[in-house]
Amino acid sequence: MNFIKKVFERKIDDSVHRQFVRFGKGIYKNRAVIKLQKGKEIKISSTFEYANDFVDIISMSVSDMNVSGIILSKEKIDNKHLKNEKLKAGIYNYDIDGNVSSSELKDILHKSYFVLADIKTEGIEFKCKKKLPKPGKGGEGKSDDKFCVLKADLKYWPKIKESFFSDVPENVKKCKAKHIFDIQKIIQPEGEKDYEKVRLLSKRAGKITRTLEIDKKQEMRECEFEA
Repeated sequence: MNFIKKVFERKIDDSVHRQFVRFGKGIYKNRAVIKLQKGKEIKISSTFEYANDFVDIISMSVSDMNVSGIILSKEKIDNKHLKNEKLKAGIYNYDIDGNVSSSELKDILHKSYFVLADIKTEGIEFKCKKKLPKPGKGGEGKSDDKFCVLKADLKYWPKIKESFFSDVPENVKKCKAKHIFDIQKIIQPEGEKDYEKVRLLSKRAGKITRTLEIDKKQEMRECEFEA
């Protein structure tokens, strides 16, 4: 289940919280943009926010895969697949390149901030850029909706639809969703003095507006959140 769906279904967890740590108060337009084309195969492109969600659904769909790229974490990770540890701006950077089982990938994902990796396995090819964009204010209206690109066989459609497109018709061929994050309040943890811990543990509260485009028709939904 992707983090936007969790927000709208009131199922806030740590993975949702991590999505908003990067943002201060303000309005951020064109966030969590995702586009679908479904014909003889499934092709999805999106902004960076969905990178972990793609890795999650791939790990739930196959038993093993080839993974290459960058793992970002706020804490050290002890895993045989992670190499060349570097600490940059408080974030641990690791290289990963090799065959990884689904259980191993799930474990890495659970401990990570972001998994920016290319993945190839039976009927699935996923490519992801290796550097996170800066969280600019939404007034700029710019977003890289090709940060993640997934190509998959149609047999994976039920799981993909449930995770990313549960509010679109079963026979959809093309659709696009985009969001506005209106972060109105930063809720800091009581009693914590360490600046970095305050930044990481503080919750963001506000509103998400979801715009869904299907066959040139638009529908809009809003949801208040605290994560």
